Amino acid sequence: MTVAKPMPHESARLHVTGAARYTDDVPAPAGCLHLAFGVSEVARGRLDALDLAAVRAAPGVVAVLSAEDFGTMPDCSPSLHDEPLLCTGEIHYAGQPLYLVVADSHLNARRAARLHRAEVAELPPILTVEDALEAETWFDDGPRIWSDGDVEAELSAAPRRLEGQFEIGGQEHFYLEGQAALALPGEGGEMHVVTSTQHPTEIQHKVADALGVPMHAVRSEVRRMGGGFGGKESQGNALAIACAVVAARTGRAARMRYDRDDDFVVTGKRHDFRIAYEVGHDDEGRVTAVRFRHWVRCGWSQDLSLPVADRAMLHADNAYDIPALEVTSWRLRTNMQSATAFRGFGGPQGMLGIERVMDHVAQAVGRDPLEVRRLNFYDDAAVEGGSEGPAPRAPRNIYGASKKGHTHYGQRVEDFCLGAIVERLRETCDYDARRARVAAWNAENSRLKRGIALTPVKFGISFTLTHLNQAGALVHVYADGSVHLNHGGTEMGQGLHSKVAQVAASRFGCDPARVRITATDTGKVPNTSATAASSGADLNGMAVARACDAIRERMAEFLAAEHQAEPASVVFADDRVRVAGAEYGFEEVAAKVYMGRVSLSATGFYATPDISWDRAAGKGRPFFYFAYGAACSEVAIDRLTGENRILRTDILHDAGASLNPALDIGQIEGGFVQGAGWLTTEELVWDGKGRLRTHAPSTYKIPCASDVPEAFDVHLWDGPNREETIYRSKAVGEPPFMHGISVFSALSQAIAAAGGNPLIDAPATAERVLMAVRAS
Repeated sequence: MTVAKPMPHESARLHVTGAARYTDDVPAPAGCLHLAFGVSEVARGRLDALDLAAVRAAPGVVAVLSAEDFGTMPDCSPSLHDEPLLCTGEIHYAGQPLYLVVADSHLNARRAARLHRAEVAELPPILTVEDALEAETWFDDGPRIWSDGDVEAELSAAPRRLEGQFEIGGQEHFYLEGQAALALPGEGGEMHVVTSTQHPTEIQHKVADALGVPMHAVRSEVRRMGGGFGGKESQGNALAIACAVVAARTGRAARMRYDRDDDFVVTGKRHDFRIAYEVGHDDEGRVTAVRFRHWVRCGWSQDLSLPVADRAMLHADNAYDIPALEVTSWRLRTNMQSATAFRGFGGPQGMLGIERVMDHVAQAVGRDPLEVRRLNFYDDAAVEGGSEGPAPRAPRNIYGASKKGHTHYGQRVEDFCLGAIVERLRETCDYDARRARVAAWNAENSRLKRGIALTPVKFGISFTLTHLNQAGALVHVYADGSVHLNHGGTEMGQGLHSKVAQVAASRFGCDPARVRITATDTGKVPNTSATAASSGADLNGMAVARACDAIRERMAEFLAAEHQAEPASVVFADDRVRVAGAEYGFEEVAAKVYMGRVSLSATGFYATPDISWDRAAGKGRPFFYFAYGAACSEVAIDRLTGENRILRTDILHDAGASLNPALDIGQIEGGFVQGAGWLTTEELVWDGKGRLRTHAPSTYKIPCASDVPEAFDVHLWDGPNREETIYRSKAVGEPPFMHGISVFSALSQAIAAAGGNPLIDAPATAERVLMAVRAS
């Protein structure tokens, strides 16, 4: 089989040679038009007049479109239909498109887009949590509350109580390839849209709606993206719609891409949170009850804020079996960019809340935070086959609240393995000895202080919107034995196409070189779900396997009839096919079956089983399974400057029976670095007028190569998935992001060693670390 082997990325050679073609590299026909938005510099107000004379007179400008040029303004929203393509009178954020410039070049379009004069009746923007609560501007008809157990009674009965509050910042996606789209008009009202998107069907739907045509008249295509991270799930809608509208009106191709500053200013980011908590616990650190309150700044439109905030609530327990847990979530509407999907989709924010609780409880009882975490873990499930038992368990809570084995939303945790994962990582990374060495270092050094933390991850895998848990595929075997396949997932550098090609090669027993995956295309596979929720390989891999199996069974039946054998006796392996003592090359069989007039094409479809979710009640089984992992990070801080560094990180991550260990380890490494960046260097700042001030690499700092720990050791946990996923693998896109929490917790330990206040806000920038140290 080709699965479970560390094969290279299918486009690796194209990436390193520069031959990989992205959306803005696609050659356009002669006369292609270029677009740019003219945007508002005001965060909230009423647009009274818009003077576009200078824009229309600018060099190269072909046309300028504003709200008055549309009978019905196209909507760009993936949810509430509250995102007009252009401002229709009310201005909601600084960066909102006011009009669209159509020009003969990208630069001419951008230059012209700065020449407008707008008369705006400016209003005070709603920017802060306090502003939104006072104005009662929120989504979802007020706060959503999910609870399990009698939280008030458990808090009252707890031997000890504590409370706290902290801020969690947002994050810019900073994909290497910015948002881009190209629309090519066809005959009879048809439109071919090439985009950099994680959701081709969403683009197809929104473009069709904007043009007033059926979805079958729009073809949406994605070959690859230069990164997505959730930022291309809904944020590409505006560009695709704008290009399609111009192409339809002019009969000429139209393309659009954001420059980096434009991308920052116009598009959404990760949601920032304020989290408050009340905790009941005993003298050992066993938690009996937690009450969380989440305040989520969603920006000017709903976008995907409701499911993001929901997932934060779903992950409020992380790895901990808490007898009584309540989460209240406010989804606040503010005059800022509309926050959107980002790797982890709210899970990291919810998870960070409970990890802060564990650190705070450990500080209160004077114990190693790892011991407090272990005390509160769910019980490990019995290992199938009995090869390795669960990790030793602490006694149950003597104060009456026992572990229940299910989450606060009612899903039983039946595959928990973090006890064993943590114990193995604890041993392999030499945690106990290093913790002692950190303590010795801190006792001897007055300026540089160190901290070490080992934190767990339990992340639910599936879309919480149940109907999205489906995928389709189209597979062709040609007469020369080559295999061509399409599926509904999109490639954004994560290696999805590589894994799916490995699945196809394994089903046919053929050389992986025979398999080619071409661009994701709604004309080949319809009704695709977004490549998100870490579900790409799970869903599309299974759909491709079913299509391949259908073709392989036809081939086997044909050969079995020729050789008077049973179809089940036909063996496909090593690029050969064996039946009744005869042996053929795979290409020979393909030719024979074709000559026998048997179809060598099939579709495959897969829908995730055994999931259900009642969002209103906050109860059900929204996840097919959980992915697990643990990370140990050691950091150092300079107590005089706040400068900090990651010295070493060890990760043990559960990818099930990995489809491709090399790609999965790469995803784990990248996810950790991105997660650590979110919690240390990446800070979004808006001024009092709602203008984003960190809108370029000069003011917004993502981690670079020198920020990666020199000692960086990543290994895969060797247990297969208990659920019947594709080859018993597990999703690996989002869960590793949360390993960055280990860095944040380690920084808290280092701050405490410096005599400061370890309950720091995120991101823990050098300035915040310094202020926390001085808080002593």
